[in-house]
Amino acid sequence: MTETNKTRLCEQFCSNYARLGDIFEAALRAGFSPDTALAEASAILSRTKYRNLIMNLRRKNIPPKEVVMTGLERLAFGRANDAALLVFSEELPSAETIDSLDLFNVSEMKRIKGGGVEIKLFDRQKAMERIYEYASGEDTVSAASNLIEALAGSGAESCDEI
Repeated sequence: MTETNKTRLCEQFCSNYARLGDIFEAALRAGFSPDTALAEASAILSRTKYRNLIMNLRRKNIPPKEVVMTGLERLAFGRANDAALLVFSEELPSAETIDSLDLFNVSEMKRIKGGGVEIKLFDRQKAMERIYEYASGEDTVSAASNLIEALAGSGAESCDEI
């Protein structure tokens, strides 16, 4: 991998991390392998250059709508493998293992009296419906804005002609 590609990968990680706040998820979205994502992301965060980049990105106040959309995308398209690992594990995983799990899609978790674990996930279909609503809302706002600009523009021209 060239130095330019490494830099792009690190910058992509920083952008994702500033928006998501989840080191593992940010590393995966940047393109790191799941096997090495935590180690490589930790190495990036140890460098002052990239910590400063993350702080600068966060200072830009990422719009709440973008944060919400990112969360909805994670709910709609995220993997549930880590939740399945908990459900099907014979023994309770170590604290380090639990820390490394991506449980973003988990809405509820409890132990059952018989010794099992019950995990409820957020509804993917509802998340996709919300994404569609946001996208449709953007189209509506954009169309309304364009109409207002067009009306304002045509009105101003006709006044100048009089």
